[in-house]
Amino acid sequence: MIEATRIQCPYCGESFDITLDASAGTQSYIEDCEVCCRPIELRVDFDGEGELAGIQVRRDDE
Repeated sequence: MIEATRIQCPYCGESFDITLDASAGTQSYIEDCEVCCRPIELRVDFDGEGELAGIQVRRDDE
């Protein structure tokens, strides 16, 4: 199941949409900001039914 969600860049503060794949389960990966192009570290958690349970967005240099 593919779903879109809006996140805010921890560097520049701009918001943009990302696409998440719930079938992959809990995942951590790096996504570049669409505005400032800096790397954002994401941790995405899904519950047992494939619904988004939480998302952590942080700077890659923290």
